[in-house]
Amino acid sequence: MSRGNFGARIVSPGLTAFRLWAPDAEDVAVVLNGAAHAMKRDEDGVFSAVLPASPGDAYAFRIDNHLIVPDPASRAQKNDVHGESIVVDQAYSWKNREWQGRPWHESVIYELHPGAYGGFTGVAAQLPRLAALGVTAVELMPIADFPGRHNWGYDGVLIYAPDSAYGTPDELKQLIDTAHSLNLQVFLDVVYNHFGPDGNYLHTYAKSFFRDDIHTPWGSAIDFRRPQVRRFFIENALYWLHEYRFDGLRFDAVHAITDESFLTDLAVEIRRSAVDGRHIHLILENENNDASLLRTKPAEQKFDAQWTDDWHHCVHVLLTGESEGYYRDFNSPAQQLARCLSEGFAYQGEASEHAGGAGRGTPSGHLPSTGFVICLQNHDQTGNRALGERLAILAQPLALRAAIALLLLTPQIPMLFMGEEWGESRPFLYFTDHNEELGILIREGRRKEFSKFSAFNDPENRLRIPDPNAPETFYASCLTPEQNDWTEVYTECLKTRREYITARIPGCTSLGAEALSATAVRAAWRMNDGSILTLAANFGPVAVACEPGSEKPFFSSNMAKHADDVLPGFTTIAWLFNP
Repeated sequence: MSRGNFGARIVSPGLTAFRLWAPDAEDVAVVLNGAAHAMKRDEDGVFSAVLPASPGDAYAFRIDNHLIVPDPASRAQKNDVHGESIVVDQAYSWKNREWQGRPWHESVIYELHPGAYGGFTGVAAQLPRLAALGVTAVELMPIADFPGRHNWGYDGVLIYAPDSAYGTPDELKQLIDTAHSLNLQVFLDVVYNHFGPDGNYLHTYAKSFFRDDIHTPWGSAIDFRRPQVRRFFIENALYWLHEYRFDGLRFDAVHAITDESFLTDLAVEIRRSAVDGRHIHLILENENNDASLLRTKPAEQKFDAQWTDDWHHCVHVLLTGESEGYYRDFNSPAQQLARCLSEGFAYQGEASEHAGGAGRGTPSGHLPSTGFVICLQNHDQTGNRALGERLAILAQPLALRAAIALLLLTPQIPMLFMGEEWGESRPFLYFTDHNEELGILIREGRRKEFSKFSAFNDPENRLRIPDPNAPETFYASCLTPEQNDWTEVYTECLKTRREYITARIPGCTSLGAEALSATAVRAAWRMNDGSILTLAANFGPVAVACEPGSEKPFFSSNMAKHADDVLPGFTTIAWLFNP
């Protein structure tokens, strides 16, 4: 199968080709505008038909004369995930056809939930503000069609169809087109490790899509050994990158993908599809900290970077003192943060208590600084808290200011989470809109999950955990952007990054890092012009001795006077030395 072989495809005006891989079905028909049309089966179990159909026509597949299912490669749905699919005209008149993207080292990512920002048109309205802030890339949480009116997106079941709750396919393209006109990249979070629990019919007519010998937290593992399955996902990645002109993809929880060769093939095919110098960026979420999947140099056909949860966890512990859950693996946070700043991963094979004592990670010191996406907050680390609290609530303000400066001045790739740029104090919660039966299971399962935390081991306390399926849980997470003192902090730091750091990043090398105390770190890099960037950050209230990086810092998060060899409490200082 070649690219474009899944889904309804218009082959000429008024004529559409339909295809469905259904190896367990004996008979499949296209139900088009209410009338059934027989499909022809080939030896691989692919059913096909070319029929008179135009954009906007509704269709579904009838399996063995009784089960009506949507197209698993539907480009749009008429009535949610159980309803009919829609023939979509993918033609769109792009205004920024010459856009080639931006180099990876220029990326400052802003992760957002499209629904919490008012859908595709709501996000598009925020793009000028984000560009002015200094963001260079917007990353959308998953948009694949999910059951109900709102969802985080990780319950998607129709991975080619933008959910209609956010807008139409053309409105999504307009969002991306508008971003490109503002010199902004747009990345998309995609989920290839599982399907959501409601609306996936593949198991009824393509059982071999899944493995019966490996199970994941979401059920039977997807069988990436099968060529049809590999093509389904590879073509989906190419579809978003070329049909919608996304500038990059973030691949969710690839540690749950059982065949690593699929990831290699995926990266290779995407790289080969990029032509004429176009920049396409590929990001992993991978609890395994597998450095072998990441590029050591730009020409390699691998992934650009990994979300570095280790970096987040170190700083979070320094800011909050929390020690439960995965934070118990970070009981020397300053030392571990120094390793993250110098080498990328804190865990490079060491035993993880949270993982039951198993080793986690591989050596990463050989990777470039741009191989690591770092953040103070993201949808996981905020929304997977029982009450969805943000750092504006949890952290001391001056310490948080120092952490922001370290995030944005480090030559790794920084990422912001929607709302943090104005110090949002409202929560970001986990929300769904499932049927009543499934909604009850999710609510009770989530409360049971948090019962092992000290704050929620009392059944009465667990009742405080919001019901994911309640509409008010979603509405509590929706945002109204503001401008305030926190916005000035982010704007100043990002301006400083552009002026002093960004152009010097490609080819920079670590000169090492150290913990100055239990709450402070110092790190240095030789930049590509030979200059030495030094950062020192103190998250505690007590000043510590610190060797300056040069005679005069170019940035300090705390402008109070102090001795040159002292790092005040709650302060980040940056020096640039030209030998």
